[in-house]
Amino acid sequence: MLTVDIDTNSGFCAGVISAIGKAEEFLKEGERLYSLGAIVHNDAELSRLVGKGLVTIDKEDLEEMVAAEGEVLLIRAHGEPPQTYATAENLGFKIIDCTCPVVLKLQQRIKDAYLKHLESGKGQIIIFGKIGHAEVLGLIGQTDGTAVVVENIAMLENCVKEGSIKLDVPTEVFSQTTKSPAEYSRLCTRLEEMMAGYNELSVERFKGRGLLTVHNTICSQVATRHERLSKFALEHDIVIFVSGKASSNGKVLCDLCKSLNIRTYHIDSVSEIKREWFRADDKVGVCGATSTPKWLLEEVAGYILDLNKYVPEWEEKFIN
Repeated sequence: MLTVDIDTNSGFCAGVISAIGKAEEFLKEGERLYSLGAIVHNDAELSRLVGKGLVTIDKEDLEEMVAAEGEVLLIRAHGEPPQTYATAENLGFKIIDCTCPVVLKLQQRIKDAYLKHLESGKGQIIIFGKIGHAEVLGLIGQTDGTAVVVENIAMLENCVKEGSIKLDVPTEVFSQTTKSPAEYSRLCTRLEEMMAGYNELSVERFKGRGLLTVHNTICSQVATRHERLSKFALEHDIVIFVSGKASSNGKVLCDLCKSLNIRTYHIDSVSEIKREWFRADDKVGVCGATSTPKWLLEEVAGYILDLNKYVPEWEEKFIN
């Protein structure tokens, strides 16, 4: 008999829960609330909030505005660079800052590192993250746009070859908070190997030179989720991963599931589910990203159970 389990560790992270909670509290008053960028990368949840009066705008909309006296702008959990705050305030927006505390702490650490390198006249900052991601843009903004962003080891090696990353200066590495801990570790290990080789030192001797500082900046909630989700994917015959396709965290976690369970399907909503994915005795696992609401996971689980209540005659004969 087919069974369905929902991963208890999936669903909104604390930062997203806080941002949505603040938005809902404000929208109760019946006033208009602007959100700079999608408050969450999930179309179903966005539609629910739009129905309550949330208006999503992007950076271009903000830059084209002439005035916004009396309007309220929500800064989502991803955070924003300093310039965004200045622009919004100059327009007259009242700001509700919902930047995740973990992201705020990371922004400050990067800013401190940048000012230290600026004072000494040497050094560089590398950020492991998705180019163009809202959180990453906010992090780059703490360095006046000087930090180098790399998405993978191949990009790191290419930046070294081009000269945008140097191997002989004090270097500090930070990660976007929602990236894979294992991937971050591999990238930092490769950078350490390259720097040690360039300086004609063994990795062991290079460690004591203080040229490379790797900061542990991946959200602990996200890091723990990777470990638990790996176990969840292995424990089930088929995994239905629910998240918006634009979610960076969703892509990372879904790829993790696929690497462990080939029968992993990435969906936005129940409309994408196909009956032929399932077998009569499957143990189905439903999970999602930090941007996936619990109610959507429950809706997907219920839909799968209803879909498989009645087995077609030809399949019944095949199974028996």
